[in-house]
Amino acid sequence: MTKRTRDIAQLYLRLALGFGFILPVMDRWGMLGAPGKPNVGWGNWNNFTNYTNSLMPYLDWSSAELLGWAATFFELVFGIFLIIGYRTKLAAYGSFLLTLAFALSMFFFAGYRAPFNYSVFSDSAAALLLASIPVYRWSIDHFAQKLKTES
Repeated sequence: MTKRTRDIAQLYLRLALGFGFILPVMDRWGMLGAPGKPNVGWGNWNNFTNYTNSLMPYLDWSSAELLGWAATFFELVFGIFLIIGYRTKLAAYGSFLLTLAFALSMFFFAGYRAPFNYSVFSDSAAALLLASIPVYRWSIDHFAQKLKTES
């Protein structure tokens, strides 16, 4: 694999994972349309919280809502950080852990096919692979490192 191919692959992976976090956040905030519309998973916060609670049936609804807010916060932060390439390694490791937790909850409480139907294990593996890359070209991290070495 050439260096250019590797650079393009890491950028593509950062963008795919980043937007893969941002779009579901927009969906649960109703920004992609109303519930039941094409390509809308939840359409509002209440539907998302009900789904979150179904993946954690051992918690009461308010605890599931709290964890839903925490997941939403981290998805938003990781998504933005991955897209712009800021603290990329940390965002990739966080994304790996978040998607792994989500995949395992889906596996145990939504059925063994659910995390595979939605490629959640693949997303988790991709995030772990991204964390293993030593240089994130076309990123704030790379630009900052170049500035640091030039001074």
